[in-house]
Amino acid sequence: MNIMKSSPSNYEIRVLKSAIASRFLLLALILLWRSLLHPYDTSSPLNPKCLSSNSTTNHHYKDHQSIQFPQIASAIEDSIVWDSIYFVRIAECSYEYEQSYAFLPLLPIFMSLLSRTVFAPLVPLIGLRAVLALAGYVVNNIAFVLAALYLYRLSVTILRDPEAALRASILFCFNPASVFYSSIYTESFYSLFSFGGLYHVLSGANNIAVLSFALSGCARSNGVLNAGYFCFQTMHRVYHDVFVKRRASLAIQGIILGALRVVCIFLPFIAFQAYGYRNICHGRAPEEMKPWCKSKIPFFYSYVQSHYWGVGFLRYFQWKQLPNFLLASPILSLALCSIIHYVRLQPGIFFSLGFGALSSGKRSRDSFSSHSVSGPNKTRSKDLSTETQGNHNLRERKQTVKEDNYDVIHEEQQLFEKPDSFHIFIIPCILHLGFMAATAFFVMHVQVATRFLSASPPLYWFASYLMMSGGTSKRWAYMIWVYSAAYILLGSLLFSNFYPFT
Repeated sequence: MNIMKSSPSNYEIRVLKSAIASRFLLLALILLWRSLLHPYDTSSPLNPKCLSSNSTTNHHYKDHQSIQFPQIASAIEDSIVWDSIYFVRIAECSYEYEQSYAFLPLLPIFMSLLSRTVFAPLVPLIGLRAVLALAGYVVNNIAFVLAALYLYRLSVTILRDPEAALRASILFCFNPASVFYSSIYTESFYSLFSFGGLYHVLSGANNIAVLSFALSGCARSNGVLNAGYFCFQTMHRVYHDVFVKRRASLAIQGIILGALRVVCIFLPFIAFQAYGYRNICHGRAPEEMKPWCKSKIPFFYSYVQSHYWGVGFLRYFQWKQLPNFLLASPILSLALCSIIHYVRLQPGIFFSLGFGALSSGKRSRDSFSSHSVSGPNKTRSKDLSTETQGNHNLRERKQTVKEDNYDVIHEEQQLFEKPDSFHIFIIPCILHLGFMAATAFFVMHVQVATRFLSASPPLYWFASYLMMSGGTSKRWAYMIWVYSAAYILLGSLLFSNFYPFT
């Protein structure tokens, strides 16, 4: 892919245009396949009344005879397939059944909020359920565009190469799981808050990063893994405070601050577990309680995944699931190659978790912004009078305080300057990718690996590297584009018509 030289701002515009164009492409393909093929499962429009009488559902508008455009309503409701059914149902009726707790609340909350505000005038026209679905489509596609922009900014920070960042971002815009980013799924929200959180960590905006990572945990359960980025940051800050600054008090402060950030990221997911326990277990007789309710730590999410969806270690290793392993093999292979590439790039630094860069002397060049007073200032101070010397020392102390405050605010991004061509923050990104790939292969339904790993930045950084290389690497880069295009076509055809995909 040839990219003309341009300014970074123009690159962001190109990413924006690519993200929007990819969403229109997906929409066109979905409409095409829906018009040419008959859905395998036609039960998606079925929607019984909510169990709770306190539901916000207005059943007057659910009846297609009472709305003004029943054909449009039917077309929208027919498009609600697979997990989208759960998200729309939760937005409409809240959590009614135990298995629905496998789907986290952030997306349904946004859908419900939009249906009551921006899209409220549409309810009498097409009905509440269609409006909820429409809200889901709109908010997810907007989130995807913002996620692509955040990925570009993150990639520029990590790769220090706007052209490589542009290639990576455009590939994300046309990634093989694209159909899920334009459907009522959580991939768009998760990517937005994961990319955004990681970008803000590197920019030093830690409070915004904590909020972003916490929201990613409200969208998908694996969002809590993003707390690992703050664990990595805290480790390096503590190392720096102890061995470079020789200030144990700062190290203790850093540990406490890092722990609080991690707790804040976990808190929404824990609150959701407590909400589920209150609704399912609280106030019931012991004989009526589910087994997980009686546990010392009643963690229902893993129970729901195991009991209703068959998720568990090696439980998917069956001969009949071989086609699903083949379906997931391209993304798993790409993940493995990405991990190997970055490990081989700087093995000493990688296996030392970045501490090798500190001890090897590669970062001796004032990389931690320790602004001490140099010799010329001391020499000049000897010629000052006692009063002038005191004022000078006072100014130096004030300047030191200001610089220490500056270090507290900006130290995080300065700690992770790249030695040579390797940005140290690639390490937690690779560890995160490796853990998710292993989980997808050994624990989950392996076919979901395509969308599960599609929000991993190292995949696109590695693909961008292949695109910029020559020879065999270039051919592999073209194969990645072919793979993405094939899965976009296949996914838009199968998924939209309620056929199994990933």
